[in-house]
Amino acid sequence: MEVATLASAEAFLTSSSLDETRCLVLDLRMEGMSGLELVARLAALGKPIPFILLTAHGDQDVRQQALKAGAIAFLTKPFRADDLVNALRTVLGPGP
Repeated sequence: MEVATLASAEAFLTSSSLDETRCLVLDLRMEGMSGLELVARLAALGKPIPFILLTAHGDQDVRQQALKAGAIAFLTKPFRADDLVNALRTVLGPGP
């Protein structure tokens, strides 16, 4: 898997990665725009991207919001690495 990190949701929206990204791994709480706000912005732009939401602050309401917005997975920190890899494989396929 090829990975890119960006400083913020706003940086992602203006990056060259926008049209190439096959899956986003987002934190619920980020500097500036939240992970769910980014997902809503992408949907409004007509560029929905599958996403996995990570959080240390999740509750059932937030989980339901994320799943309703199309989250592939909602992982509460600390999470198992295997859970993240399995969620990524759901989107990207099993790989080699």
